[in-house]
Amino acid sequence: MKIGGIVCSLLILVGPLIALGDEDIEISKVQRDQQGFLVHAVESPHQAGRTEIRVLLPDRTEYGKRYPVVYVLPVEPDRENRFGDGLLEVKKHDLHNKHGVLFVAPTFSNLPWYADHPTKSELRQESHFLKVVLPIVEQTYPVSKEPRNRLLLGFSKSGWGAFTLLLRHPDHFGRAAAWDAPLMMTQIGKYGTGDILGAQECFDNYRPDHLIQMNAEKLRGEKRLILTGYGNFREHHQQAHAQLDKLQIPHEYRDGPQRKHDWHSGWVSEAVGLLVSE
Repeated sequence: MKIGGIVCSLLILVGPLIALGDEDIEISKVQRDQQGFLVHAVESPHQAGRTEIRVLLPDRTEYGKRYPVVYVLPVEPDRENRFGDGLLEVKKHDLHNKHGVLFVAPTFSNLPWYADHPTKSELRQESHFLKVVLPIVEQTYPVSKEPRNRLLLGFSKSGWGAFTLLLRHPDHFGRAAAWDAPLMMTQIGKYGTGDILGAQECFDNYRPDHLIQMNAEKLRGEKRLILTGYGNFREHHQQAHAQLDKLQIPHEYRDGPQRKHDWHSGWVSEAVGLLVSE
């Protein structure tokens, strides 16, 4: 089946107010942007303003088939792109067709650390992703709802987010790939973490080093965590690799090459290949 049939059906949909479980959200009529991505504008109770969900589908789909989905997690708020655009990098390398998967890039109203602020309801990024983004995607597109087919891709802050989302919800996601991420931070404050997580107690609940230790037994099966290369945070990756080895947790690890801290520096294709490999 040509994907155009799905697109045509989506383009006539208008969802002024829909319920996702106990979540009331507003989602606009889907639009196609200048890059050819399908874009949903979303009003969420967990975000301070309107956000978006961009979707890149394979050119062709097989009728009745449910596809894996890779969530391309942003590093910056809204549509800021000082560090590039992950979904554009995916499209540039034709990864949606090469691997036969859907790619989804959400946005967040504030600097994304993929955590819920302890007191501010409009700063609940983890809840927004789990309770709004995933249900919209899974109700709208032909994607698998099996945890092994929900895949997470990120770098820097979003690499941290990919790991914390999987480690906090190991029964909900299949694999997470992090490139050049500050995974072994132990104190709140750097890189805008204070504004998003609020307090050290909250920050501790999202620390990958704590979460890896807590989930060691669940992670000793297949390789679910992927560490590829570095730009600014080689030491963090080396320490995470050492912790995973010590706990006998299988994982993929690449120590380099060093690249520019950016979506477009050449690391995305390898990371996606590792995410979707059988």
